[in-house]
Amino acid sequence: MSRLTRGLILLVALAALVLPASASAFTPNDPLASRQWYLAADRAFDFWPDLPVLTPVKVAVVDSGIDLGHPEFEGKIDAARSFVGGDVNDHDGHGTFVAGVIAAALDNGVGIAGIAFPAHLVVAKVVGRDGTISPDAEAHAIRWAADEGARVINLSLGGVRDPRDLSRDTFSPAEEAAVEYAYGKGAVVVAAVGNGDQAPSTPWRYASYPAALPHVIGVGALAQDGTVPPYSNRDARFVDLAAPGDDILSTLPRSLTARVAPTCLDQGYSDCGPFDFRNAQGTSFAAPQVAAAAALLLSVEPALRPEQVGFLLEHSAGDVAPAGRDAFSGWGRLDVAAALEALAAGDLPGLDALEPNDDAGDRAPEVFGRRRAITATADYWDDPVDVYRVKLAAGQTISTSVDGPAGVRTRLALWRPGTLHVIEPVSRPSLDRLKESRGAGPAEHILYRARATGWYYLEVTLASPGYGPYTLQIAKSRL
Repeated sequence: MSRLTRGLILLVALAALVLPASASAFTPNDPLASRQWYLAADRAFDFWPDLPVLTPVKVAVVDSGIDLGHPEFEGKIDAARSFVGGDVNDHDGHGTFVAGVIAAALDNGVGIAGIAFPAHLVVAKVVGRDGTISPDAEAHAIRWAADEGARVINLSLGGVRDPRDLSRDTFSPAEEAAVEYAYGKGAVVVAAVGNGDQAPSTPWRYASYPAALPHVIGVGALAQDGTVPPYSNRDARFVDLAAPGDDILSTLPRSLTARVAPTCLDQGYSDCGPFDFRNAQGTSFAAPQVAAAAALLLSVEPALRPEQVGFLLEHSAGDVAPAGRDAFSGWGRLDVAAALEALAAGDLPGLDALEPNDDAGDRAPEVFGRRRAITATADYWDDPVDVYRVKLAAGQTISTSVDGPAGVRTRLALWRPGTLHVIEPVSRPSLDRLKESRGAGPAEHILYRARATGWYYLEVTLASPGYGPYTLQIAKSRL
């Protein structure tokens, strides 16, 4: 199975609409920055009156490689590896473009301005010469990037998701496991939700994988007039944020621009590149803006957990019509300054120490003791399912209750020993689920007497839109 690495809609860009920057905002001296309309739209530098010195943070770009000698990345590439053979040189241009949005040198009087100015890059090449991606190569790259210490992993790639036609659905267990591995090591995973020209129709109503996986920030695109363009995939569950995706200017391999436009002045930049990179469009180029914002938050506060970074970015976003969280832009428009302001104000959710725990089997943490109270968080869109493993002896009774977020339907279920999955369609609820709460509120309870000794699985699920902390009470009878 292979995947298209990107989908760029070849349309004429709309006239630029640049949002006014704060009077006290830092303004970079990079000569092409004035053409990066997305910097003002994102309020990328509005939080700082002057360029600060921040802690370096590693950002992985899992893509088509990079121009290693590009002056915008001098001293910024900490690790680079190809997972498709050969070297990491970028023959396509996509990876270098994405890397430039994130980490091009800032305020150096040259070229463009990267948003995540403290970022150092971990580059994983996963795109073959034919432009396709093996999910296994991608999965290995994600794990490698996490092991290299990447705190943010950008995935401007994807495969079609279609829950109504599984024959064309590209779900990859290896990809899902790799994302969970990276998340467990503290990495924020950001992915493009995909473009309709790579799907059966435009606009497509499902986000691509890996954006449609738990613990991934799925990013859609915005046009310069603030609307969501038709090519940006829709999804009420897995589109989390939107960022500019039209008329994006960034870096390209110098060998590519020299070949296609040798007389162009801005060698190494997309305005000198092939047609599909000039006035470039796509969710591929929206995602790295969110990845860059995540890197800035982690540079300011390295102790942040991935779910806290996601919360700050999503809940500081500017609303985009229609009002509220929606299938078009998720929580809304990326606002870097607002996310940093929320961090400074301490607007953080509590830590969830047992994450990731999204399924049964060895992915569920063991919970010991005859009585336990667990406080955790859940999110209908990003982390709807938590699973715990509890030991019961034959004849022992377990009484469990959950008190979830106000106004949200919280479901509680107990699954038999040996269960591998609690999520349909791969689960077998009629065979493996022993008991399920039937209420419609945030507080639910189940009682069960074990027929056999073994490790059972206790599932907490947010079954209606919402997010927040919950408390799980577990009480087992004496043997």
